[in-house]
Amino acid sequence: MLIAAIGSIPLIMTLGNSMLIPILPKMKSELGLTQLQVSLTITVFSVAAAIFIPILGYLSDRFSRKIVILPALILYGVGGLLAGFASNVLTNSYIWILIGRTLQGIGAAGTAPIAMALTGDLFKGGEQSRVLGIVEASNGLGKVLSPIIGSLLAIVAWFAVFYAFPAICLISIILTWMFIKEKRNRQAPPPFEKYVHGLMNVFKMEGRWLFTTYLAGATCLFTLFGILFYLSDTLEVQYGINGVKKGLILAIPLLVQGGTAYITGAKIGKNMLVMKRLTVLGFLLMTLSYVSLVFVEKIVPFLFILIFSSIGTGLVLPCLNSLITGSVGKEMRGFVTSLYGSVRFLGVAVGPPVFTRLMDWSRTGMFLSIATLTFIVGLLAILTIHVSKPSGEKEKYSAFRYNYV
Repeated sequence: MLIAAIGSIPLIMTLGNSMLIPILPKMKSELGLTQLQVSLTITVFSVAAAIFIPILGYLSDRFSRKIVILPALILYGVGGLLAGFASNVLTNSYIWILIGRTLQGIGAAGTAPIAMALTGDLFKGGEQSRVLGIVEASNGLGKVLSPIIGSLLAIVAWFAVFYAFPAICLISIILTWMFIKEKRNRQAPPPFEKYVHGLMNVFKMEGRWLFTTYLAGATCLFTLFGILFYLSDTLEVQYGINGVKKGLILAIPLLVQGGTAYITGAKIGKNMLVMKRLTVLGFLLMTLSYVSLVFVEKIVPFLFILIFSSIGTGLVLPCLNSLITGSVGKEMRGFVTSLYGSVRFLGVAVGPPVFTRLMDWSRTGMFLSIATLTFIVGLLAILTIHVSKPSGEKEKYSAFRYNYV
């Protein structure tokens, strides 16, 4: 149940954006919004999360993970209630929806990134990578279920998804409260200045490859949510596919991504060489997939080719999670993993607006642009992620941790 409790936390975060994707066209027509305005419901959530993730990460280092996670889940649910109430009761509903989504984003800041740090605290070695793989798979499961759930709820009303958020949060709150027991740290938290000095040393020593891993995570989420946004609009506008059928189609690439992430996390252990190779392979698959999509428009072959990019994303994300979580000791793990979560959220935030512009510009240009991006990030992974021998690895991590003291 401990792993189920940890896995429920990133699941909540994922539902925040993915569950809205099937209802965006309906929201657009019901509220008389532009394509850019409707995409902002995704963006404000993600920007708010990106801003507050480092703050909550620091607080989780200074106090405890659980003390941050529980209020964050409550705020997430409250934001959903506000957005739902605004949708069918309040005037100027769009503005209030954005406010509710902003509150949800702040709450989301205390979920998945803190869960990664918590996993690093409670599990070690290969078990840590396995549980991190489960965390990423839970993230993927949320992406799979959310368009289906969103489509089912939209049968009742397009805004019903907002009311589902507090109910789902309640389950995670109960699991977290009952089954997550943190080890008490009897040492007093360090002064803020010493904490910042330790962080600066970490990024001074390992900033190049950490920057690459952060960029890689953001790129994966940027392309994933951008493609989903494009696919959701295409299914409804060009093919007249909506409702549950559209949700099931959107779930296909996400199911592949989640399944790949789970298997990858279970197999990589603490082998950094394997992590690097799988990261490069993942970006290669993404690049080839996006280039190939230029030449395909029919929905079945489009989905078949898109699956290869989903496999690539599923290979990359668990490896990044393990690399980043293992890069620092417990004292600063919350901030470093949270900063990674922050840039991932920024990737989600810019995805729909950027893809809106790219769709208006050129379909071919859109796919070639993101293929170029994934190719460059894969190349950076080759050049900047340096792998040591197992013994050297241990020395490296030890130096990393004791640099802080």
